Amino acid sequence: MEAIFAATLGLLTASGVYLLLRARTFPVVLGLTLISYAVNLFLFAMGRLQGGVVTVIGKGSAYADPLPQALVLTAIVIGFAMTAFVVVLALRSVGETQTDHVDGQEPAQ
Repeated sequence: MEAIFAATLGLLTASGVYLLLRARTFPVVLGLTLISYAVNLFLFAMGRLQGGVVTVIGKGSAYADPLPQALVLTAIVIGFAMTAFVVVLALRSVGETQTDHVDGQEPAQ
C-alpha cells in the first residue's frame, strides 16, 4: 500500500510541476491543484495507514489518528476556495489582456 501511495504522490507532484512550468494560465492553475492534491495525500499518509481500526477511541487500544484526517479535510476546503479564486482571476486576466499567457504577452515569433 505504501508503494502505491508513493507512486501516486510522485506522479501527482511530477505532473503538477510539469504543468506549473507551462506558459499558459490554465495549465498553471491545474498544476497548482495537482500539487495541492499531492500534499493532501501526503498529509493523509502521515497518519500511518491502518486497516480495521476505529476512528474514535473505543474498547480496543488501536485507533486511527484523527488529526491528519482533520488537516486534509480543512486543506481540501481551503484548496477548493483558492482554486475557484485563481480560476476567476485567470478568466479576468484573459478578458483584460486577450491572451492566456502567464505574463500577458504572446512570445515573439
